[in-house]
Amino acid sequence: MKKIAIVTDSNSGITQEMAQDLGVFVIPMPFLINGETYYEGVNLSQQQFYEKLADDAEICTSQPLVGEVLKLWDSLLETYDEILHIPMSSGLSGACATAAVLAEDYQGRV
Repeated sequence: MKKIAIVTDSNSGITQEMAQDLGVFVIPMPFLINGETYYEGVNLSQQQFYEKLADDAEICTSQPLVGEVLKLWDSLLETYDEILHIPMSSGLSGACATAAVLAEDYQGRV
């Protein structure tokens, strides 16, 4: 039986703590807030996000950095046979299309 890692991003609603309990891997989504980069669930809690939003902060979203995705995949493929990567919806972000293009270099393992 193949050993399969499940990867998603923090837009899934799965926190880093929940991910550990569930045995899944969550890539934190980056936010630019007033020119500073924050990562959901790492150095920005949901409460902090909403506080900044209420304070009329300038907020932009972004997709995960390609290098971070590849680093995680490469690390996981040292232990796992395959990765099931479930990104944010393609209708809401380019993260899905980016992951699909990146996965082409992994010979069907992602």
